[in-house]
Parts: sequence; structure tokens; C-alpha cells
Amino acid sequence: MANFTSFEPDDVPPEIDTSVAHSARVYDFILGGKDNFEADRRAAAGAMEANPHLATAMRENRALMRRMTAVLAKAGIRQFLDIGTGLPTSPNVHEIAQSIEPASRVVYVDNDPIVLAHARALLASSPEGACAYIDADARDPDKILAHPKLRDTLDLSEPVALMFFGILQFIPDDAGPHAIIGRLLAALPSGSYLAIQQPTADFYPPGVSAQAAYQRAGIPFQYRTREQFAAFLDGLELVDPGITVMADWRPDDETQPRPPATHAAAYAALARKP
Repeated sequence: MANFTSFEPDDVPPEIDTSVAHSARVYDFILGGKDNFEADRRAAAGAMEANPHLATAMRENRALMRRMTAVLAKAGIRQFLDIGTGLPTSPNVHEIAQSIEPASRVVYVDNDPIVLAHARALLASSPEGACAYIDADARDPDKILAHPKLRDTLDLSEPVALMFFGILQFIPDDAGPHAIIGRLLAALPSGSYLAIQQPTADFYPPGVSAQAAYQRAGIPFQYRTREQFAAFLDGLELVDPGITVMADWRPDDETQPRPPATHAAAYAALARKP
């Protein structure tokens, strides 16, 4: 199996436009990764200049994913649909879920060829479970739901955890994020869950915002208020502790004290479909 630990210029797949920044590769650069290009590094530099705490927020996003995945797996959820996977950073959803129940099944969705190459090369399921990787845009829920890999991996008559971590800020309102989540949830049965995170500017002082830097780099980006975030959860049953800032969602096993909201400004929630 090929080792996709990083791409040299001559190895870049032809479908990748390295002159255009991509959110997953910007994320990779900010966290010290190697799978990024000059356009990504420029976008990251602008975003970090506007908000010097971005790396903290990104690390907290990964920690939130780990906590929520563990809570879901311990509650008996055995199927996970992770939208906007990003570059693999261990432990991943399937590693956490399968450490609790080896038969857990996970479908990862992303539209960056580098992410997909890493996922296929590095994310191996347990023998009892399954992993699949779908090349699809988060804004195209019908393509995701109709994809044969999803249907072969997940049983949509049984509960599924639908996961949106580090992705909603890149789906502005004019792209219909509420309709996207609604369409995906509509295909899932009662007892399924939505695990969701969304950056916010609610806690930032004036002038501290990465939104404009991302937009200048050609990456759509939108912060949302608590009220706007809550709208994604309409009709669902919130799991304790409800809507919180990201770092404070069930953080008992994390390093204390937790980062303040000014350093990791995002809302988080886990909710059940009745």
C-alpha cells in the first residue's frame, strides 16, 4: 500500500488545483502538518494573523470529536457518518468507536483528493467493523445518500450518528446548510444522532475574526451566533449538557483548566432524532 504521508510537488494528483486554498489543507498547516501548498499557507497566515488562537480552537475541535464519538459508542451507536472528514489525525472516528465496539461501521465524506488519498491509505478498519470513504461535497446530500459505498457500509434502518465537525463554517447560509442537515437526518431513523460544532464570533473582541481572511483566500466562511447554531437542532432532543462552548462539552477527562471561549470560540451539541 502506498504511503501518503506527504506530497512532493511532482506527486500531486492532477485533479488538485494547488493554486487554490482548501479548508482541510489550511487546517493541516495550522496544526503543523505537511500536506498543504503555498495557497493554503497564505490563507492560514492571514487567518492566524486575524485570530492567533486558531490552533487552539482546531485542537479543541478534534478533542470534541473524540469525546462525542466515545459517548455515542458507549450509548450503543454502531454507525457513524462523518461529513467533511479532513486530513486523518489519530485517533479518528472509527478508531475511537471500534475501541469500544469493534463492529462499528464508519463512512467518511470529503471532496479533497489529498484527504481521500490519506483516508484510503491510512485508515484501516478492525476486521469486525468497516470503513468507507466517499468523494463527495458536503453540499450535495443526495449524492452522499445515494452513494453505493454508503449503502454497502451503513444500514439506514438502524441508528446512525451524523457528524459535522469543523465543516459548517465553510457552508454559508446561501448554500443551505440547514437544508443539507435536514436532508441527511431525514434519511436516518429514529434514535439517530446529530453531533455538531460551529465556530462563533460571539466571544471575540472587535477585530478578532478569521472570516475575512478565509474569504480573501477564496474559501467561503461564516461564523454563527448561538441562536443561529440552535436552529440546526430544531426538532431534536438535546443530550446533556445541551448547547455549550466547545471546550466545555463533557470535558472531565481533558486537561484542566479548559481554554476560554475567547481562545476556542465554537458552539457544540449532541442531539437525538426522536
